[in-house]
Amino acid sequence: MRMHAKNGAVRLGDALMHYVSFGSGSRPMVLLPGLSDGLMTVKGKALLLGGPYRLFFEKYTVYMFSRKDPLPADCTIPDMADDQAEAMAKLGIGKACIAGVSEGGMIAQALAVRHPACVEKLVIAVSAPSVNETIRPNLEAWTGFAMAGDHKGLMIDTAEKSYSARYLEKYRKAYPFLGWVGRPKDYNRFLANVRAILRFDLRDALGRISCPTLVIGGEEDRIVGVQASREMQERIPGCRLYIYPGLGHAAYEEAEDFNRRIFRFFEGEPDEGPQS
Repeated sequence: MRMHAKNGAVRLGDALMHYVSFGSGSRPMVLLPGLSDGLMTVKGKALLLGGPYRLFFEKYTVYMFSRKDPLPADCTIPDMADDQAEAMAKLGIGKACIAGVSEGGMIAQALAVRHPACVEKLVIAVSAPSVNETIRPNLEAWTGFAMAGDHKGLMIDTAEKSYSARYLEKYRKAYPFLGWVGRPKDYNRFLANVRAILRFDLRDALGRISCPTLVIGGEEDRIVGVQASREMQERIPGCRLYIYPGLGHAAYEEAEDFNRRIFRFFEGEPDEGPQS
């Protein structure tokens, strides 16, 4: 099946919000990436990013959005959700199936609370409803690496805390090259995203999410903690929860059925596998 890939941007005031799209289905699906978007946006990467989502192409047109650029230093997660709603409106995207990973999952939560008319169904993956005591020291460490311009240190620390031991056996072979891969010209955008996460707390508003919601977590998540997934399930009415045993924050990369699980949820199909 042809990818129908497209690179685009939406103007929001003096900023641009870059996006890529792929697929030709009638249902819109919106993907919101994590903190890595602070290092490298999706600009111009439609052909590179579309492959894992081929499952969706027949029924969905899939959009992946970056945060706007430039990103104000004092931008908050709710601000990012408001930007997302405005960009969707400008592209004529009505109510969409939304999937957010990590920081993207925080933005997805805020979007569902502040702009419920934008969200048909919601998937929140390896994310949290607020900054917690697992997240905070990670962000503080990454801030230190960024301030020192130590890109290799930032990438290695992130990898060590994201992937399973089995995956790291192979991934560590790439560590000598990580000082150059994805290195930004500066870390201002990355640090703006970090500050937004450090101020994030949506716990008291999660009861206002009314759309069908699936939370996906990793049992060994060392970046946000698995308890964050359980807390969101408890606070979001009617929320489903699936925890990947033995996987951590990078479950979205390591679990072979990750995208199929999302597809089945958006399609209203029965759950596969035990729920946690």
